[in-house]
Amino acid sequence: MPKASSISVLIADDQPSMRSLVRAGLEQIGFADVREARDGEEALRSVVAKPAHLVISDFNMPGLDGIGLLRSIRVHPPIAKTAFIMLTGRADVELLKRAKEFGVNNFVMKPFTVATLKERIEAVFGRLS
Repeated sequence: MPKASSISVLIADDQPSMRSLVRAGLEQIGFADVREARDGEEALRSVVAKPAHLVISDFNMPGLDGIGLLRSIRVHPPIAKTAFIMLTGRADVELLKRAKEFGVNNFVMKPFTVATLKERIEAVFGRLS
């Protein structure tokens, strides 16, 4: 059982309010090492410079979107195994299929609850203590 406080997280979302909501939910669960990026390009630079255990990324961002960020992480060997959870407000079957093809670990549909966020993270890391 990993401790939430031992897992580093990078949140990538172009909406400050959504980054704040995700951060608040993560902190409620017990995560302590949480960084933020305003878009996919900033997130990629951040995770390459300082790897995270988990990236939680919005799908719809200007420039490098969530799928582009996921693809970029998966082809960069030092961070290719980083857990990746996609945030999306769209239940688009094609989007979900493409994300799965590129190795997404899980999805969180907006709007979400802290319980749902925890459940999706535990599906990737196992039960959090």
